[in-house]
Formats: sequence, structure tokens, C-alpha cells
Amino acid sequence: MLQVQNISFSYDSKRVIKQMNFTIQKGQNIAIIGESGCGKSTLLKLIYGLYDLDEGQIFWDETEVLGTKFNLVPGMSFMKYLSQDFDLMPYITVAENVGKYLSNVNIEKKQQRIQELLDIVEMSDFANVKAQYLSGGQQQRVALARVLALEPEVLLLDEPFSQIDNFRKNALRRNLFAYLKSRGITCIVATHDSTDSLSFAEETIVLQDGEVIAKANSLELYKKPLNKYIASLFGEVNELKKSQFSEIDGEDEALFLYPHQLKIIDNGSLKAIVKQSYFKGSHYLIKAVANRNVIFFDHNSELEVNVEISLGL
Repeated sequence: MLQVQNISFSYDSKRVIKQMNFTIQKGQNIAIIGESGCGKSTLLKLIYGLYDLDEGQIFWDETEVLGTKFNLVPGMSFMKYLSQDFDLMPYITVAENVGKYLSNVNIEKKQQRIQELLDIVEMSDFANVKAQYLSGGQQQRVALARVLALEPEVLLLDEPFSQIDNFRKNALRRNLFAYLKSRGITCIVATHDSTDSLSFAEETIVLQDGEVIAKANSLELYKKPLNKYIASLFGEVNELKKSQFSEIDGEDEALFLYPHQLKIIDNGSLKAIVKQSYFKGSHYLIKAVANRNVIFFDHNSELEVNVEISLGL
């Protein structure tokens, strides 16, 4: 189990991680989400031991994660960390990069392991190509294979699919997370892509201004966001009032609604003026204005601009 206990960290005088507390069970896949600059990448580096904490402690089971004051070579041996710059060696081949830290005692076994990893990231056809000739997305896939080579207990991934084409990204995610789950490898992914959280992470940690503001089951967090900030990390969101849809008794509850949760109805109480339609493939995302507030909702066809419509849940 990973235990993060009251940790804080500063760059110079600016505190970027503030009194964080959470635990992660072995074998879990956890997503860390939040706006740019909220501390996602820094948190991964602290968990790996690349920096020294100002306060608090981090443990993996009974082993304390220690930073550069205690380790000549930073980082914990039972963890692997994939940063956003990949850190490949440009003048050796893809296969050589992946097998760089594998033992040469049994060459046949080493080659089989390299082939297995290249199959997972769909880079087998590039095994003999030097890394310098690869695209950014291809380098990212090779880097993923390399951090898996020695099968760490904990895998830390910082935006691991950011440069990979969408058509290949989905298959790669399925292959990677299925592999990690089958081997019981704990994985923590810092990401801007809500798919990493909703489709593959059992739990999601939400950061804001260096603090953990939520840690919960990914589906529950999506369905019942605590505030608009959390909801907005999963896509477009509307902040509306319950009274805009029905009569209420007592406090007027705030509703955080995704576009698919609104639809055009006859004689609805929420009136809006259509401003723009965006084609999304399976549907249109409609931008409308109600009482000077922008509202987004999904519709099966394009709508005429400046037409008044009424919306319901």
C-alpha cells in the first residue's frame, strides 16, 4: 500500500504541494486530474523520490520513499517513473532502448521480453529503427515499453498518451492497463484526458492549487461532482439551479449538468437562444444563452441560430 502522509513541498519559496494525505492499495490504477499547474507532475516526482519533502512522509508498505538527500541516484528501485520528455537514447534502436536495463545472462529470454513489450505498445515493426527517427508519439510508446521492462511494483505515468494519435491511443490504453492489472502493478497516472480516469481508473484524485480536494471512485466522482471545478475536468459542464426546472421547497440546490443531461422539450421552463452548433460525429454540441449565461447541450441535429428553445432534464 502507498501511504502519503501530510506531505508539503515548495519550489524556492512557492509552496506547490500542501498537506496532502491519501492511500492507494496495491494493484490499483489511480488517475490524478486537475488544471495545469495544480501539482500533478510534482506529486509523481515526490512519490518516486526525485525531490526532498518539506514536511510529511511517503511509504510503500514499510519502506519510506526518500529523496536526493538520502539517495545518490534519485528514485526508488521498485518504482518506475515516465516523465513527459521520455528520456530515450536517440542513437540506439527501439529494441535496444527497451532492453537497456534487462539482463544479458539469457539473451533469448531478453529478446522474448523485448518482443512482448513491443507488441503491447504496437512498435514491433520499428524494433531496429533508431529512436532519433521516431515521431513524438512513437517515442512515447517506446518509453512506455521501457519502464515496463523490469516490471515495477509501482508505475508512475505523467501524461503517458499525450502525443499518441487518437486511433492508436485507445488500443494502447486497453493493452497497457489490461497488462498492468494482470500483473498486479500499481499505476498512478497524471492526466488531462478524462478517458484515463473514467474508463481505466478505479479511483480518481482531484488536485487544485496543490491540495487534494477529492478522492473517490471515478464513476461516482463523475456522476456526483462536489463542485463545478471537478465537473469541468470531465468536459463541458453547466451550473444551473434546481428551480430552473421545477418548483422547490427550501434551499435552491445547484446542479452541475453535462451536455448529455439536457434536452429540448416542449414548454420547458428554461428558455435559451441558440448561438452555435458544433458537429461531434455522433451528435451536435449546441451552444445557447439563457439569461446571459452560456449553456451547452447535446442534440441529434444542427439547430438554427438565434432560435429560442426550451430545455429540460
